[in-house]
Amino acid sequence: MDYKKYNQRVFECMSMYLNYAPHFINGELYKNTGGDELAFSALLSAACMLDTVNDPDDKLLYRKYFIPMVHKLDPADFENDPYYKTVSFEEKQLGGWLLTHMTCKAYEAFVCGDPDILPDGRILPRIGYFERDFEYPAVLEDGREWMTLLPNETITIKPHVENSFGRVLTFGLGLGYFALSAAAKDSVSSVTVVERDENVIKLFSDVILPRFSCKDKIKMIKADAFEYAEQNYAKNLYDFVFADIWHDPSDGVELYLKMKEYEKLCPNCKYEYWIEDTLKLYI
Repeated sequence: MDYKKYNQRVFECMSMYLNYAPHFINGELYKNTGGDELAFSALLSAACMLDTVNDPDDKLLYRKYFIPMVHKLDPADFENDPYYKTVSFEEKQLGGWLLTHMTCKAYEAFVCGDPDILPDGRILPRIGYFERDFEYPAVLEDGREWMTLLPNETITIKPHVENSFGRVLTFGLGLGYFALSAAAKDSVSSVTVVERDENVIKLFSDVILPRFSCKDKIKMIKADAFEYAEQNYAKNLYDFVFADIWHDPSDGVELYLKMKEYEKLCPNCKYEYWIEDTLKLYI
């Protein structure tokens, strides 16, 4: 079976739901429907106006996509993350940037990782939810979420932390989750962070960095990512490079492709990119 049309439709459904009705499912609906992942899948399909009784396409979409793509997550798994347990701060604003805390409400749907690409051609969004509220740190630029410590961030960044080694270079600071998690590893000797906004650097350096014992491994550089790559890659200063300078695929594809062009300047280095598997789906 060719699943291309179903892949497109499920992503359209999830885009509409997450942008316009992520709080549709509440505790009462959830518990009255069964109180498990299957209940959440059924309610999610109803919110997306699937006719799972009379429409064969909708039946297939529900069975092949909505049921396997939903994941009930435990907030404690994320609250026990070493970064999460260490970082603590009061809200602070600098220029257009705000360091704050936000709350993911119980039963609110959210993306929780790169899509699952299955051998049969299906591409499943990973949709998660909690059964209780979850508070998380966030940094906003002019009111827009730039980086948060929602599960999607930690789930998609942790593999890059695990792969990091030696002299690490990272483009994009955000809340410093990658930089500090990598710096905490014995196999990492240093982490150089290239960030173009001085207010982000100051917020991180004043509020977050001092709380971590690995802070001496961190070096901050205010610079444009592409200019820095062009001027420094060939100097063999780094063993591992991680780029995270985009918000999502809408602005990420072009930046990702441009950043990859610089790899030829230092072919012996290992390069990784945030949500690369997702970005490739849009190329």
